[in-house]
Amino acid sequence: MPKKLYVVFAVVLVVAMTLAACAKTPVATQAPAATEAAATQAPAATEAPAATQAPAAKQQLEVFSWWTGGGEAAGLEAMIAIWNKQNPDIEFVNAAVAGGAGSNAKAVLATRLAAGDPPDSFQGHAGQEMIGTYVAAGQLEPLDDLYKANGWYDVFPATLIPLISKDGHPYSVPVNIHRANVLWYNPKVLAKYNVTAPTDFASWLTALAALKTAGMEAPLALGENWTEVQLWETVLIADAGADMYTKLWNGEADWNDAKVLKSIEDYNKLMEYVNSDYATLSWQDASKLVADGDAAFNVMGDWADGYFSGKVDGGNLGLTPETDYAWMPVPGTQGVYDFLSDSFNLPVGAKNRDAAIKWLTLCGSKEGQDAFNPVKGSIPARNDADKSLYGVYLQSAMADWSKDTVVGSLWHGVVANDTWKNQIATDFGAFILDKDAAKFQASMVASCAQFGPCKK
Repeated sequence: MPKKLYVVFAVVLVVAMTLAACAKTPVATQAPAATEAAATQAPAATEAPAATQAPAAKQQLEVFSWWTGGGEAAGLEAMIAIWNKQNPDIEFVNAAVAGGAGSNAKAVLATRLAAGDPPDSFQGHAGQEMIGTYVAAGQLEPLDDLYKANGWYDVFPATLIPLISKDGHPYSVPVNIHRANVLWYNPKVLAKYNVTAPTDFASWLTALAALKTAGMEAPLALGENWTEVQLWETVLIADAGADMYTKLWNGEADWNDAKVLKSIEDYNKLMEYVNSDYATLSWQDASKLVADGDAAFNVMGDWADGYFSGKVDGGNLGLTPETDYAWMPVPGTQGVYDFLSDSFNLPVGAKNRDAAIKWLTLCGSKEGQDAFNPVKGSIPARNDADKSLYGVYLQSAMADWSKDTVVGSLWHGVVANDTWKNQIATDFGAFILDKDAAKFQASMVASCAQFGPCKK
């Protein structure tokens, strides 16, 4: 190309480029500086755009229990409400299993623990159920640091700490204190039949006989297997006395004693007054027989108070205490507090360990226990509760707890580990059918020799 033409072509090209630049978007319509800065921080081209990324999975807390009905379910819901407020980013997974005062749940739990798939925390009873079963199997972490950090050694009863400890190390956090030896009755039924509330075991039998003679087919309401065993443990306390009862379980008294046989014979006497369908009823069903006036009496733990008096929309009955229902210690056990305590723990291998520790902290807190127990139908394990939050029955239970002789429940895990208790339940099932008192006593001697501390 001639030199002149080349120069002309170059000038034309520069002018064209200049005009193209002037045709771009004016400055006034450009994105603000902050947007430009953000644009310069965009991820590398190889990264997926934010809009297509899967959201991070929400952290969870899986809590395993058998609280599925009545006041117990309402109490758990009260605790869950606090949990959700305190921990909005951690989903509470309620893994409750219904039935059998925990017997169904414990079967499921045993399978999970054996498979190395523990929940983050699970319910268990203070005493040998916890220590002689799960701690003995190396399935729980000790909680010394949690107790020290929260000052729980100062607010939990001195009688309770040893029951949740092994070699001085606590392994669970108690949320409540329950009483097993409560006789619930319908005062309107007693008035209708002109029967006086019993004062001892003999007068209880007299009252039952009078009610049946007057036409009440089954004046004593009873439910499924575990409620039958619980009834017998209260009769054993009545006949043996608190001291001997305790010594039977720690190996200082003999299961061959005549008082043990008497308790079994007395149990047979009570069975003459129970509903024929007892094996098919839950504890709530049996309690409702009393509430409806179809029975006069029922022996049940004080979780029944939550069921009787709780809000109807929570599955409870909404009854008025001391009018629609009343209570007393099982006749012959006045001055004795047959106790149990629900507690939660930290399993070895919990998937959400940090969340579990937060849950245990809530369980042991004053806020948590004062939310849970008034609706559960139990008194708090802590000694600094706000008593004004508790109903008339629970305030009476607090007073009794502070002055009565305390013994541990058989069925609810205080005095016997699960292996021994399960054998007792099996033997008791046979006794219910054959009613052979001597045979059942012999089975208690045998199971003690095999599974428990036993007097030689």
